[in-house]
Amino acid sequence: MAPKLSGSPRGGLEQTAVAAQPLLDWCLEAPPSSWQPRVLIVDAAASNRHVLRSILRQEGCTLVEASGAREALAILERERVDLIILEMMLPETDGVELCARLKADRRTMFVPVLMMTSVPGVEREILCIHSGADDLLIKPLHPQLVRTRVRAMLRQKAALDTLEEAETILFALAQSIEARDRYTHGHCQRLAAYSVAVGKALGLGLEDLVALHRGGYLHDIGKIAISDAILFKPGPLTEEEWEQMRQHPIIGEQICRPMRTLAAVLPIIRHHHERWDGSGYPDGLRGESIPLLARILQLSDIYDALTTQRPYKPALPQGDALAVLEDEARRGWRDSELVAVFREVCLSGVVAPEPTPITESLENLRRGIVDAAGLTGAQRRR
Repeated sequence: MAPKLSGSPRGGLEQTAVAAQPLLDWCLEAPPSSWQPRVLIVDAAASNRHVLRSILRQEGCTLVEASGAREALAILERERVDLIILEMMLPETDGVELCARLKADRRTMFVPVLMMTSVPGVEREILCIHSGADDLLIKPLHPQLVRTRVRAMLRQKAALDTLEEAETILFALAQSIEARDRYTHGHCQRLAAYSVAVGKALGLGLEDLVALHRGGYLHDIGKIAISDAILFKPGPLTEEEWEQMRQHPIIGEQICRPMRTLAAVLPIIRHHHERWDGSGYPDGLRGESIPLLARILQLSDIYDALTTQRPYKPALPQGDALAVLEDEARRGWRDSELVAVFREVCLSGVVAPEPTPITESLENLRRGIVDAAGLTGAQRRR
């Protein structure tokens, strides 16, 4: 049973936001003292690797070594690391090319890379920046400088990992809401797929596509504060019950707002129930003042509700569902131009994914955020 809103809707909103805050605040803390980061050293010269081992011996790191790009890639295939210290000049594939490859791979793109070179100069620094490396050290290495850089980069990686864990908790929470109703099983995954497909058809950039993908999962997270008696009521809601139901976009925005990485998703969460003519909720926005991403996800949400079975209705065929959207556009509820694009995307054969367990779909989410955008590594780095 979800927690009920006690007293006024505003009171319920404040209670939910306060309850969610500890969950989100811990992402800003320092990494736990028990954390033992793994550092991969990639250098063809054994003597250079020995020097780095000596410098980092007291840093509490687990050190892994590779003499070239091929060996480094093999290590990264079988284990995760928290930092890569990479020599710029390597046999076969050089460090610049290897770094660019790692930053283009979704599995390693967020692993910090500390590049090393014995040849100083602006040209080397430019190569380092273009490859995606996070920092550059000039040999001969100064031990204290190396340790300071390594500590700073590992703190950043720990913060990033913790942030990802906090996001994972939010996504799991969102899917747990969906899982309470067998009729909405797979709803989040389908919304993400439909919305990203429409975004790609409109030529939106990677940031917007990522926001649409995440919005598919998080748009109704505010329903965690709405009681089951309202969510699953078989008959029509009373005006008081509707007042509580209309709070869920506001509550969802409050829950996700502390996560700065979700800033682009907040307008989707808050405004996916607005209407083109201003008769929607919670803010009564109209026309172009309704954020485009919210309008896209709204159509996906309605379409999925129409084409899946619910306790109060059978699933509609695709043609009938699209006809409902077009009728609502004529009535002034929906963006007619966007409905036309949505129709074309649906008729082109966008494939809705099969529902998967929460843990599996969370992994699919991580993989899909970049892959769904259909962009190359070079495009992602722009």
